[in-house]
Amino acid sequence: MKTAVVTGASRGLGEAIAKQLLERGIQVIGVARKNSDNLSSYEGMDNASYTYRYGDLQDTAACEKDFEYLAEDIFTKADDTVYLINNAGVVGPIATTDSYSLSEWEAHMAINLTAPMLACSTFLKYAKTYNIPLVIVNVTSGAAERSVHGWSAYSTSKAGLNRYTETVALEEAEAGTGNIAIAYNPGIMNTDMQADIRSSEPEQFQEVQKFKDYVTNKSLRDPMFVAGVLADILTGSEIENGKRYAVKDYV
Repeated sequence: MKTAVVTGASRGLGEAIAKQLLERGIQVIGVARKNSDNLSSYEGMDNASYTYRYGDLQDTAACEKDFEYLAEDIFTKADDTVYLINNAGVVGPIATTDSYSLSEWEAHMAINLTAPMLACSTFLKYAKTYNIPLVIVNVTSGAAERSVHGWSAYSTSKAGLNRYTETVALEEAEAGTGNIAIAYNPGIMNTDMQADIRSSEPEQFQEVQKFKDYVTNKSLRDPMFVAGVLADILTGSEIENGKRYAVKDYV
């Protein structure tokens, strides 16, 4: 049976991704600071089930050990493809860059950039050791490709994640391993992150009214739909190594 590790699986897109993969018969391990009330009893196809593992991605030292233990446990037992889906992320702090503190910068970058990089490097090492195919998905954002007032941390971390993904894809292609790394842009969804954005003050985030209008105009996509598009990509005929996939291309 194929196995997927999904970070930030306790709610929002992460929880939806876990459900969609379970429905396709893929064993799912969710990594988050708390468990999902909905996933523990969620029934997958072909006896696929959900397992929760605690992980605080802000604590990089602990995170490194957690991913090492998790990868060893998975790859020593795996007989089919392993998916690593780095979904966990934060948008805050939302403020002009002169307002950020060192602790805020460090926490943001740890969750959005350092943790995915640690997970990727660890899982790649074990995938090569045990000759098990690995597919890496790093969840990105349109903010990686444009400057957004009040989002200097978020835009920077997602831009860095895009470049990292492309570099991993390049290295794996040149080595001929067959391992794949892609980015996935889920667009705007009805999640808690959107609620956090809408609670910002205009002086912190000039586009706040635009995000409030998304609710009024019913422009926010359901996370289950967005997760379903990703699940279809992963279980389809071919995944293009190094590509930045976007949900908007499938609607």
